[in-house]
Amino acid sequence: MLAELKRRKQVDYVPAGSFVIAYIGLSEYEQAFAWLEQAYQEHSAILQFLNVHPLFDTIRNDGHFADLVLRVGLQ
Repeated sequence: MLAELKRRKQVDYVPAGSFVIAYIGLSEYEQAFAWLEQAYQEHSAILQFLNVHPLFDTIRNDGHFADLVLRVGLQ
């Protein structure tokens, strides 16, 4: 799936949130945070779910996550 997202990104827009989901699923949290930063730059709708969606449970205790929640304005 990740290879397909990367391939599509070469020729078209792929939302950063798609990469966030893929990297969290692969437990590659450093990459997930990099793409969360991109999602922040894109004003991605995925950010509105940071505090409530179970997808983010595995990274919620990370300091980067808390910083992102503050910047998004969810705290």
